[in-house]
Amino acid sequence: MLDDVDPFIGTAATELPRAHGLAATWWWPKPQVGNTHPGATSPLGMVSACAYSGAYPTGYGRYAKNTEGVPEEMFPRLQASGFTHFQQSGTGAIRKYYNYVRVTPMVQPLDDLGQSWPLEDEQAEPGYYAANLNTGVRCEITVGEKVAVHRYTFPDHDSARVVVDLSCGGLAIDLGRTVPLRAQAESMGYGRAQGTVVMEGVPLSVFIEVDSPGWRQMLWYDRRLIPGGTRLDFDSIRHTTLRPFGMIFMGPVRAGQSIEVRMGFSLRGGDQARANLERECGAGFESVRTRTRARWQDHLRRVQVDGGTRSRRTVFGTALYHSLIKPCIADDESPMWPNSGPYAFDICTMWDIYKTQLPLLAAITPQRHGDLLESLIRVCEEEGNFPIGYRMARGADRFFRQASALAHTALADAHALRRPGIDWTWALVHMVDDLRRLYGEDFFEHGVVHPITHTLDLAYAHHCTAQLARALNDHRLAADLERRAGHWVNAFDPATGLLRDSEFYEGGKWNYSFRLLHDMAARIALAGGDETFIDRLDRFFGYGADPVKQPGVGPQPAEMAAGYALNRFEGLNNEPDMEAPWAYHYAGRPDRTAEVVHAALTWQFGTGPGGLPGNDDSGGLSSWYVWASLGLFPVAGQNLFLVNAPAFERAALHVEGGEFVIETSGHRDTPIGVDGIDRDPRPQYVQSATLNGRPLDRTHLTAADVHHGGRLHLRLGPEPSTWGHRSRPPSLPNLHPKGER
Repeated sequence: MLDDVDPFIGTAATELPRAHGLAATWWWPKPQVGNTHPGATSPLGMVSACAYSGAYPTGYGRYAKNTEGVPEEMFPRLQASGFTHFQQSGTGAIRKYYNYVRVTPMVQPLDDLGQSWPLEDEQAEPGYYAANLNTGVRCEITVGEKVAVHRYTFPDHDSARVVVDLSCGGLAIDLGRTVPLRAQAESMGYGRAQGTVVMEGVPLSVFIEVDSPGWRQMLWYDRRLIPGGTRLDFDSIRHTTLRPFGMIFMGPVRAGQSIEVRMGFSLRGGDQARANLERECGAGFESVRTRTRARWQDHLRRVQVDGGTRSRRTVFGTALYHSLIKPCIADDESPMWPNSGPYAFDICTMWDIYKTQLPLLAAITPQRHGDLLESLIRVCEEEGNFPIGYRMARGADRFFRQASALAHTALADAHALRRPGIDWTWALVHMVDDLRRLYGEDFFEHGVVHPITHTLDLAYAHHCTAQLARALNDHRLAADLERRAGHWVNAFDPATGLLRDSEFYEGGKWNYSFRLLHDMAARIALAGGDETFIDRLDRFFGYGADPVKQPGVGPQPAEMAAGYALNRFEGLNNEPDMEAPWAYHYAGRPDRTAEVVHAALTWQFGTGPGGLPGNDDSGGLSSWYVWASLGLFPVAGQNLFLVNAPAFERAALHVEGGEFVIETSGHRDTPIGVDGIDRDPRPQYVQSATLNGRPLDRTHLTAADVHHGGRLHLRLGPEPSTWGHRSRPPSLPNLHPKGER
């Protein structure tokens, strides 16, 4: 699987073959770009490193900030002013961006620092990034979990330099700059230096070793060298007083001579940064690269697929890779609490990842998933609420318009799987308290809040919390929570079967009306029954509709309003309705799910830099692709998976209980990523199924079925069957009937 990864997928504006059929009727409101970067990363590690141009939103590439349509270009070519660390992955507008500690190899004077040079001959693989600057310097970077190692191969020059800029942060866009509040830098001699900058209230320390015998080293400030100076201290920095500062290492080089820069990072001071460097860097660049490659190999092999075209395997392997970059989990690095334990950041945001990515981490990286939840509980304990987003910054992000109480779903799933290492009584205390925050008090008093989607969020979170309370034998609390969980009905208009008119975040009421609730049987009844519900879904997914035109560069408000008025599926360009294809399961039409998911897998994803239909959002979109390709979809918070026709002949998840295998008979490969002509638009449908050799007439599995390991066999065919039409996924009052596993 490692060789199937292409880190450049998603780094450029969407460029996919013109869609046909259902997919041609879907409308994309969000930016048509993946917003990924090809830099060096480690699985769920603390550090990333990539070429830095200042472009939106990762610091890599050419694009300006945009929130809809085709992104505009900031630069006519790929370029870089150096190489930075702590990039985001696939996000959109999260308001603050890192890209700290810029390292620039130069054969120019220090006055030219900040200038960008064209990038040429880029190469990338998991854990490694390389490119040439047109100044003649070959640049290579690899990272470990808390370290980065740079290797620069220079042309012949009598005064080459490696410049470390500690003041750099953020992006070259309006309001995108990050300014350190305080800082210190120290030159320690013998190729060693260290520094700390306080960014967003968090102290980031770096310890640096430069393998450059015979070179001089100095501190610099405002692009002027400080001969003989060994320390810089800045007690208070503002936007108006900031001048760049850092360290410089310089000396003569022969053509082809390489200089290695080793960097250890910590959020707990220079001593820990140095210890991290000593522990991980070992013999230098190649040892770090080899270990990180092995770490990626170990993580990527946890999902294996057989069959499929080379293009489809590349898209799948890259989607799995992107699903394992964020969140960052750094053991014993929290700057907020002094004791040991995991510290998770770059949860950007729970709204993007709670439906797809967190269940994937729970399945294939259970220890890290548990560490993430433990960190979220600690954040709630220290800062007062479960975050909707959490960055490497002091203070949890609440994103108050986006969603409410989403961590409850992941916690409920983890408890249902009997995951160790979490004090569940203490977790329940925080879950209950968190339900009253922000919109929660109005929900508690009135049973409905606006934006109306928060009514659904809070009702669902009450249900998830009730499951934990009941398991811990607090039946009175569970009954009260479950009663309030029923307030989801207040969000819907019985006359239309859709959500009531309200304000909606990045979508309309149709996009949110087909969420997978905890009582889908009642939800479908409210809509008027199976036929009416299916009719509305058919309209939403564009059955019988004409193809639509996607927004272009800088779309006007009238164009966007007309698009929203279509009330159409957002086609994996955005998150609000990514689970909606599986709503058909609850109305007894899994064949419709098969058609919609097949259309998305076939037309919405491809190879090459333009291969994503929208922002990857920290892996939320990529993990959707992984699950859909496997023929499974996790219903977060319900200990449940829905079953559909997979995209591969055979797949295996390496889970805690061993191996869960999805195998098929009658499977037919569908080409992807060519030019559209060779693509076969015909979906396949499940004709019959067995689980561990026993007939399976239902379209769902419990999470335990998957996490404990087993074998799911699906017989596929070209025409819809009656499989799963009568056996619906569970709804209240009996989500998991006795004896059902």
